[in-house]
Amino acid sequence: MSDTATHRHHAIDYIEIPVTDLDLAKRFYAEAFGWQFNDYGPTYAGIRNPHDESAPEVGGLNLKEQARGGGGPFVLLFSADLDTSVQAVAVAGGTVVKGPYEFPGGRRFHFTDPSGNELGVWAER
Repeated sequence: MSDTATHRHHAIDYIEIPVTDLDLAKRFYAEAFGWQFNDYGPTYAGIRNPHDESAPEVGGLNLKEQARGGGGPFVLLFSADLDTSVQAVAVAGGTVVKGPYEFPGGRRFHFTDPSGNELGVWAER
C-alpha cells in the first residue's frame, strides 16, 4: 500500500514520456518549462516536482527508439501565461501543432517535443 500522504488513490501519480534523445529532451523540457531531473543512467531521467524539491518525482523521460504514437494518454500542463509558454516551446525546439485556441475552460495549445510526443498546455485565460 502506498503512503497516502504523498500518493492519492486513483489519481495520476507518475507519467513517463518516451523520448528518442534523452539529452535533447532534458534540454527541451528544462528550457521550455523549467523542469529539473534526477539522472538514472543513459536511458532514464526522473522528472522532479517543480514546486517541491522534497516531493516524489512526478514522472520520467524514458529513452526509446521512437516516441509513443496515437492512442496513448494526452498530458496537459498548466500555464499562468499561455503566450509565454508558446514562445518558450518554440525557442526550446518544440513545434506548436494546434492553437492557441479558446475552449470552455480558458485557452490552450498543443505541441510536439523533439521526439514527436504531443502534449498540451492550458491556461484559465
